[in-house]
Amino acid sequence: MLTRLFNLPATENERKFSINNPLGRQELAASVRAVLTEATSSGRPIVILCIGTDRSTGDALGPLTGSRLRSLHTYPHVFGTLDDPVHATNLADALHKITAAFVNPYIVAVDACLGRLESVGFVSVGRGPLRPGAAVNKDLPPVGDTCITGIVNVGGFMEHLVLQSTRLNLVVKMADAIAWGLASGLEEIERGVSIC
Repeated sequence: MLTRLFNLPATENERKFSINNPLGRQELAASVRAVLTEATSSGRPIVILCIGTDRSTGDALGPLTGSRLRSLHTYPHVFGTLDDPVHATNLADALHKITAAFVNPYIVAVDACLGRLESVGFVSVGRGPLRPGAAVNKDLPPVGDTCITGIVNVGGFMEHLVLQSTRLNLVVKMADAIAWGLASGLEEIERGVSIC
């Protein structure tokens, strides 16, 4: 369910990491841990919402991340996997299930996005919601207290075709990096490790 993101400047509210940088994965994990620690200090339950569909290579980042996170970690509050994806037609139902099951949940939304050529392969961690479906002109509600997006391909022209021609290798690497960062942060929080 692609989010639109065109090379936004890095600010305090957003950090970008290249999965091709040898330290990018560790920096991504540290940023995710900081966000999750901030969420737990407020006492809100953390819910991971991975958005996308397995019917499009470029848009499979969310479900791949959700499935990978489940295989790395037994954290139960993950919505959106390859077996049970969350996408445009069932996003409202997933949000209803989340708000019915959790009191004031802190939602970490994960989605793919399109951007500039030089940004492909970057993962962004930002405060605030993302707009799923914006890259393909779908009008869906903003989702999440924190968003993690992966720039999977170039945007701006024939987005549906671009999504179909996105390299699976890149999407899998990005999903692995995001899932690893989330699993690392969740495990440290469960152990009660303070992260500064």
